[in-house]
Amino acid sequence: MRRAGRTDHNQAAIVQALRAVGASVAITSGAGGGLPDLLCGFMGETYMLELKNPDVPKRDKQLTPAEAYFVAHWRGRPVVIVESVEDALRAIGIVGAR
Repeated sequence: MRRAGRTDHNQAAIVQALRAVGASVAITSGAGGGLPDLLCGFMGETYMLELKNPDVPKRDKQLTPAEAYFVAHWRGRPVVIVESVEDALRAIGIVGAR
C-alpha cells in the first residue's frame, strides 16, 4: 500500500492564487503513481503542476522515480515544476506575475 506523500507547504497559497485568477484547480498530490500535484484548467487549457518546496536544498527537490517516469512519458502539455505563486501563475500564461 502506498504511503501518503507530504503536502508541500506552498500548496495552499499556490492553489488560492490560481483560483483567484479564475483557474480551476484539482489537487492530485495524494493520487500517487507520479501524477503531478495539481491539475489546473485556465482559458481552455489544462496544465499539470508539480510542486516543490523552495525552502529545502536542491538535492531534496529531485523528482521521485515515479514522478520522473510520469514526466518523461507524458505526451500532453509538459509538466511544469513550480516552487512559488509566481512560478505557478507564469506556468499558466500570466506573465510578469506578482
